[in-house]
Amino acid sequence: MTARSTEAGPRIRVAVVAFDRISPFHLAIPGVVFGEVLPTPPPFELVFCAAEAQPLTTSAGYKISGISGLRALHGADVVVVPSWRDVNERPPERLLRALSSAHAAGVQIVGLCLGAYVLAEAGLLDNRRATTHWQFAEQMAKRFPAIQVEADVLYIDDEGVMTSAGAAAGLDACLELVRQRVGAAQAGQIARRLVIPPHRAGGQAQFIEQALPVTTGGHCLSQLIESVRKRLHEVHNLDSLAAEARMSRRTFTRQFKALTGSTVLTWLLTERLHLAQQLLERTDQSIEHVAELAGFGSAESLRYHFRAAFRIAPIDWRRSFRGEVLLPEIDAIMMSKPDFFAM
Repeated sequence: MTARSTEAGPRIRVAVVAFDRISPFHLAIPGVVFGEVLPTPPPFELVFCAAEAQPLTTSAGYKISGISGLRALHGADVVVVPSWRDVNERPPERLLRALSSAHAAGVQIVGLCLGAYVLAEAGLLDNRRATTHWQFAEQMAKRFPAIQVEADVLYIDDEGVMTSAGAAAGLDACLELVRQRVGAAQAGQIARRLVIPPHRAGGQAQFIEQALPVTTGGHCLSQLIESVRKRLHEVHNLDSLAAEARMSRRTFTRQFKALTGSTVLTWLLTERLHLAQQLLERTDQSIEHVAELAGFGSAESLRYHFRAAFRIAPIDWRRSFRGEVLLPEIDAIMMSKPDFFAM
């Protein structure tokens, strides 16, 4: 991932591909994230383009016309294929050629849900990690053996080519794009307006089997997770959290994975990285204090995990993304640890 600031430069152009029989919901996902809820002036320029002759008929029955053609992909910074109508149907050759040309020119290519199949048909996922809707992941792995298909994640960004799991996971992927391009704070603001979590650490594995019934234990785990998010500066591990939940280690591990789709250590690392992003963007605290507030313990640990996750140093992230208004999450941390912010 390469962080990018838009304060002094042109807007980031996001081209979204539409096609016949497209789901209005899938088409709306990049539209609502990049086109409707950002402040003025918006950092994104959103354009929709038709992969086939217009008017396009949506899966809901109404038609779309008057949008750009595939030439709109030229000059785009990001191209999003929000879905595909049939995994057994090869997309139009002109669309596949346009995606390949855009990728060769350095454009970030995104396939949401079954849009991953379009990227696969274009050869853009060969020798890469990718995901798609869990119902079709096994089929993709068999059909495209050069792709390393991972069915238990919400999205994967593999060096400029991003794929996401089914339906709502497209929101997670689009928010990650916002996070990459204009920062975690902006992604958090969009998420709050959409009334969705700014970052879901779990994977789609939690949706593959029938969901667990709502139980008292599940409710307690949800409360514990929210509590830990406010205490990430404290030391947490599997044993301490299991004890706090009054569960055995084995029971806690099983229920935590069922609820979040993630292991405890992976979830903690993801939450701490997300908090570190916000602290870097929204405060002037030293890297050492950011590391302690986010629970990394040392600046060296923060730098190691930050680079591993985002391919950028914490100080460079700070230089790229700056803001003025503290987020509510940061306010809570400041109230609980005022001594850090008084130094």
